[in-house]
Amino acid sequence: MFPVRSRPVLVVSLALVLLLGVTGGVFAYDSSRKDTIAEGVSVGGVPLGGLTHAQARDRLEQDLLPRLKAPIIVNHDRSTWTLGAREARIATNLDVLVDDAVRRSRDGNILARTVRGLTGGEVRADLQPQVEYSKAAVVRLLDHVRRGIERPAKDAKLTFTAAGLSETEGQVGLEVRASELHRQIRAAIVSATAKRRFVAQTRKVQPKNTEASLAKKNPVVLIADRTTFKLRVYRNLKLEKTYGIAVGSEGHETPTGLYKIANKAINPAWTVPNSDWAGDLAGQVIPGGAPNNPLKSRWLGIYDGVGIHGTSDRGSIGSNASHGCLRMLVEDVEDLYPRVPVGAPIYIA
Repeated sequence: MFPVRSRPVLVVSLALVLLLGVTGGVFAYDSSRKDTIAEGVSVGGVPLGGLTHAQARDRLEQDLLPRLKAPIIVNHDRSTWTLGAREARIATNLDVLVDDAVRRSRDGNILARTVRGLTGGEVRADLQPQVEYSKAAVVRLLDHVRRGIERPAKDAKLTFTAAGLSETEGQVGLEVRASELHRQIRAAIVSATAKRRFVAQTRKVQPKNTEASLAKKNPVVLIADRTTFKLRVYRNLKLEKTYGIAVGSEGHETPTGLYKIANKAINPAWTVPNSDWAGDLAGQVIPGGAPNNPLKSRWLGIYDGVGIHGTSDRGSIGSNASHGCLRMLVEDVEDLYPRVPVGAPIYIA
């Protein structure tokens, strides 16, 4: 039987032995699991809990790589564009991923790890793979998609002919929401869980000029046909009125082409050109309203001294009789005058 005074020493000694045994067991247990991934740890959604480094690498190669190397597919209507793993140069380092998973499994102190391992506790961590890819390949995919889908908006067009006005309808364009699609593809290509099939979203592009805007920009249009001796007035692109005219005689032809009404005047003065046909009047200024002023009561200037004005020679209407101007009956040019603003286009055919 032990002496009474030796009993505390025995108790302490036994406690130390027990503590050393437990501590040694803890260290031994923790050391045995240094290469084992804790429960609850996953990479890209692939669970790796309980696996060794080698087993985890095999699991990722089997379950993670196929997801990362699945093609990116873009659809629009019946068209499909694909970016494969080889072209995209998809690459990830599985060893680094497993090392990260093991390192995360070692979170906490040795006692916490031991308790967690013995009680079935988890380290809740889903590590994301570091994926490298060719950014140029993604841009090429976007370019293919855009070329296959996009069409430019076409403006409505107004064509002037001797026969009248011809309108070409505008066309609404279409463009891909490329920035949005680019962002989706970049996010998907580095993720093992994101969807890899997309529908290319588009937006309509309205033409700058529509049929309505053509009419608004051209409220009044004139067309002078030298062969039929007719001047037609269009309002809002619809024929409003037709007048008879005289045009330039041989050697004094009325110029053809598209012009604009440059100026207007009531009872305009006439500055007589220094031409042989002007005779003694050459270089003079004939006041507006004077009997010998051939411009009569109204003037609509076009280009380089050519314009629209009245005439007292009623019989000349319907013939080549002027020195380049478009002549009209006085009552007709007075009727025309308020209909036509400065800047209105006039096409002489």
